[in-house]
Amino acid sequence: MSRSSTEALIFDYYQAFNRGDMEAFLALLTDDVIHDINQGGREQGKQAFALFMEKMNSSYKEELKNIVIMSSGDGDRAAAEFVVHGEYLQTDEGLPEARGQSYVLPAGAFFEVRGNKVARVSNYYNLDDWIAQVKEAG
Repeated sequence: MSRSSTEALIFDYYQAFNRGDMEAFLALLTDDVIHDINQGGREQGKQAFALFMEKMNSSYKEELKNIVIMSSGDGDRAAAEFVVHGEYLQTDEGLPEARGQSYVLPAGAFFEVRGNKVARVSNYYNLDDWIAQVKEAG
C-alpha cells in the first residue's frame, strides 16, 4: 500500500468511529485483526473487536478531534494522535461510577495495515488521567 492510501484508510476508520457507524468501522478491519487494548490484553478477530466496541459504545460517547495521521514509507504501518472528547454514560467494570461526566483525553494508536484494511490497532491513553477527570467531574 502507498503512504497516502494508508493514511486515507486510517482517516476513514476514525470518521466511521466519530459517526458511530460501526458497520463501516468494522468493514475496515481484517477478519483476523489484532486489537491491543490500552493497559489491557490482546484480542484477535473482527467479532471480538465488535463485542469490545459494543461494550464501549454502551458506556462511553466519544468523538475524536485534532486527528494527526502518520505512516511509514511503504504504508504497512501508521500512527495517529488525537484528543478524545467524551462522556461517561454507564459504569464500566472496575472503574469509577458513571454519572455523565465529560472528559478530554490525549490519546494515540499504532496500526498495521494489510490488503487495504487494518490488521492491528494498539490504543494508548493515560488511564490515571481519565480516572482523575471523571472523579473530579463527579
